[in-house]
Amino acid sequence: MAQGARRTTGQVVAVLVLAGVVAAFLAVAAVRHGFFDLRVYYGALRFWVHDGGEIYDFLKPGTQYGFTYPPFAALVMLPMAYLPWLAAITVSVVITVLASTVVIWWLVGPIARRAGWTGWFSLAVALLLAAAFEPMRETVNFGQVNMLLLFLVAVDLLRLLPAGSRWAGVGIGLATAIKLTPGLFILYLLVTGRWRAAFTAIGTATAATLLAGALVPDASREFWTTALWNTDRVGELAFISNQSLRGMVARLDPVHPSTAAWLVLVLATLAVWGWRSRAAVAAGDEATGLALTGVTGCLISPVTWVHHLVWLLPALILLVDNGMAAPARGRRRRLLLAAAFVGYAFLISRIVWAWEDDFTGLDGFLGSNTYVWISLVLLLVLPIRRSAAPAGGGSADRDGPTPSAVRPGGVAQLAEADRLASAGQRHRVGGLRAVG
Repeated sequence: MAQGARRTTGQVVAVLVLAGVVAAFLAVAAVRHGFFDLRVYYGALRFWVHDGGEIYDFLKPGTQYGFTYPPFAALVMLPMAYLPWLAAITVSVVITVLASTVVIWWLVGPIARRAGWTGWFSLAVALLLAAAFEPMRETVNFGQVNMLLLFLVAVDLLRLLPAGSRWAGVGIGLATAIKLTPGLFILYLLVTGRWRAAFTAIGTATAATLLAGALVPDASREFWTTALWNTDRVGELAFISNQSLRGMVARLDPVHPSTAAWLVLVLATLAVWGWRSRAAVAAGDEATGLALTGVTGCLISPVTWVHHLVWLLPALILLVDNGMAAPARGRRRRLLLAAAFVGYAFLISRIVWAWEDDFTGLDGFLGSNTYVWISLVLLLVLPIRRSAAPAGGGSADRDGPTPSAVRPGGVAQLAEADRLASAGQRHRVGGLRAVG
């Protein structure tokens, strides 16, 4: 008992020390945005509700920024129009923290269980490290909705629902109705043969959109005919924060960015993503399928601001997961953990902003697109873990891995022999391999 008490005391001290380090880092490195995006939402909703204006006609004073989400998102956010400003900030931060906590635990929990780490300690460390992660801190400081969308997608893909459930796809559908970019996860369901979940997602997104059309027809007409196509509302493509393939191409020639070059890169990215996603689902590794799709969405979207890169968080955690699952002191473990560390280090560093004013030349091309390179590496090398499912397993309609293949939480598990190997045994048997 004394040993257990000492261990708990040591963990508490470690968490407090890490919290102090992260707080000091944020005090120096974090940029305060004054909840800029939340101010846009808040102003647009109050203009719509209290001033009788059209929500898509609102622009934040002194800027070209207005409400850019579909009308269903406006309905979801509608209660904000009746809150004081400080209450709106509080709700935004609380929702982001809660969604982040749940998603991170779904991903970190399997690592903690396999490594024998204390659950609360693992979660506390992961949350503190996430707080320093630039996309996460930007999401909080801007008042963005990224983690809520990731949570909705994770509800479906991290298998909180039984395989083949009639509700599988609802989370993805709602996320798509709130913001169009998660629609790539519907394509993911189609590409990997989960027809029922895909059509449920399509039906959910369509129903939410039609509901918004019935309740706010003028706003819906304005969005789908005008606001959606007005790219000036989202900012300059070449702006350094746009860490997508489109942003990379635009920084090569900001005046006349090549659409053809961008489309070629998008098609090549989608081809790699489709191949690797199918391999992940065939192996029973739904978490990696989610991570690959999140990374791909960031790459192919015309605009991927730095705060959108929270979609890279699952991939970084899974690098750690695969590293810890590899044999102790082995080369594979060192490589995977080093890759996770380097990716994380760059993504807390704000390194791309060093080229904010001048991204010309070779150093500008390489440095200003650092987060694009990280996304591409994750898409290409993120390991796919083969589950211990028996041959021929799977549901009849291909609607997800069988329960024997994936535990609740969606992360494919190692066979018992591999768990022993990861603890340092000399002889390693099958159950873990990288695909692609």
